[in-house]
Amino acid sequence: MAGPEHTETLGKQFLEGRLPVLGEMLQAIGAGAYVVDDNGRIVAVNAAAVELLARPAEDLLGRDAHDLLHRDVHGRPVLATRCSMRQDFHAARTAQGEQEYFARGDGTLLLISWLITPYDISDRSPRTLVLFHTPEDEQGADPRPEPAIRHLSELERLALLAETTSQLTSTLDVKEAVRSLVALVVPRLADWAVVDLITEHDEVWRAAVVQADGGTLVHHEDLQGPMPPIPQESPMPLSRALRGAASTVAGPHTYEREPDSGIAVEQRRLFDATGIRSAAIVPMRSTRRVLGALTLGRGMTPGDFTPADLPLIEDIARRAGLALDNAGLYQRQRKVAETMQNHLLPQMPRVPGLQMAVRYLPAPDASRVGGDWYDAFALSDGATALAVGDVVGHDLEAAAGMAQLRNMLRAYAWALQEPPSGIVDRLDEAIQHITDVAMATLVFARIEEMGDGHWRLSWSNAGHPPPLLISHDGLADYLTDGHNLLLGTGVRAPRTDATVLLPPGSTLLLYTDGLIEQPGRSLDEGLSRLRRHAAALAHRPLASFTDELLHRVRRHANDDDIALLGLRTPARN
Repeated sequence: MAGPEHTETLGKQFLEGRLPVLGEMLQAIGAGAYVVDDNGRIVAVNAAAVELLARPAEDLLGRDAHDLLHRDVHGRPVLATRCSMRQDFHAARTAQGEQEYFARGDGTLLLISWLITPYDISDRSPRTLVLFHTPEDEQGADPRPEPAIRHLSELERLALLAETTSQLTSTLDVKEAVRSLVALVVPRLADWAVVDLITEHDEVWRAAVVQADGGTLVHHEDLQGPMPPIPQESPMPLSRALRGAASTVAGPHTYEREPDSGIAVEQRRLFDATGIRSAAIVPMRSTRRVLGALTLGRGMTPGDFTPADLPLIEDIARRAGLALDNAGLYQRQRKVAETMQNHLLPQMPRVPGLQMAVRYLPAPDASRVGGDWYDAFALSDGATALAVGDVVGHDLEAAAGMAQLRNMLRAYAWALQEPPSGIVDRLDEAIQHITDVAMATLVFARIEEMGDGHWRLSWSNAGHPPPLLISHDGLADYLTDGHNLLLGTGVRAPRTDATVLLPPGSTLLLYTDGLIEQPGRSLDEGLSRLRRHAAALAHRPLASFTDELLHRVRRHANDDDIALLGLRTPARN
């Protein structure tokens, strides 16, 4: 293989006229021409190339042609892995291309069409001949086409890409990501935006057709909805984009011929209904798959899209694809977690005279199925048992341990006529031997009617946050008595009970620590915040009380899930 020294020698031979056959051949070509060796370094160049590139021959010879010349529409170096000419060079095949750019010596860009072909010189190592010229319709004009997105400076383009990344990655909701994407590109780049998404069942759904009407974005829901399947052989622009094949500039004329698929029919309908005269259609991909396609359309905005506009739109669509893939994965994980948790958590019993409301809020990380749980069930003596607990961990083992603990608690509570502390003590003794639970916290209580409008609550607390009792008048106090060691420590110590009478119309709140924990705040601050909001909401119906309490107290998300059980006694007649 020829090295740099050999390349420089060939260049000197050409300049000195010692390669007359090659030199005469190149000079006879009217277009720009140069020859590269098998390393891609320039070994010969003609006068037309010197003039077009605004570089003296001495600056070209011996240099890597790709690194020196190849640029994208913004003047940035082109990755070798994305350069079609480079790929054809390595494959040693004849090929041609259009709408690409070379860097000139004066810092400007030269729009070119090119042809590349292997070229043999007697017994020397293989060479490749490159011919290039400016397109005929651009002669006498600015060699760089003016993009339709002409009002964006390079700084504005970079700012748009940065804004795209920050906004789209700030949400894990697919619909919100689509809305953000549309708001970013319309009306900044076009007056129409169309987003087609590929569902998990490989079906196409037209998720957005949005028009910029002054400062308002108008959603055309009549043009949204299900789309026909993706044709595998269609050369039409949207079909190719949905296969991840290519980006294209299109217009109504593109779909005037007989449609080859149902998607082509829908695209003709789109152009007819919107009045789009020029469109840029690009695929949206993630690292794993094709997510869909983004179509930007111009109807009223001056200027048609050109191929020079596609790199910016492709970059936006690529970032959108990554964000949409992350959001879709998150939503699938969250659905699995919530479904599993909801199946593990029980339905509440109906207790005459008592109202109950339960809520479960999963952790923000949807893959973290938690060990937080609640339960309420009838006891054999007619009382009702209440429980809220938290198994250490945030994974499937914690969720499985939670189910084991809850079922054992039910069995002990039903079979044994003992106070709550006795039941919890039996549970603590068994937990290390017949469950996979390492440690857990728990409040276990029993509630029964006293016959005078009061209800008696007895409980034992195993290392759990204290229950909160709120009177009908808004007085809120934590029930801190009956506090004992958490489960699973291996320490055998007597457990205590506590008892309180619940006044008419009062609300009892059992919860897990996710409700009071907040990054950067102490637990005392969390407890104070919960008591203040609970007291302010005491007058609300129980369902509204629990929902609004969650909204207010969990305003700042943490990384923990929440289980909550609210109970309200009858008001005095």
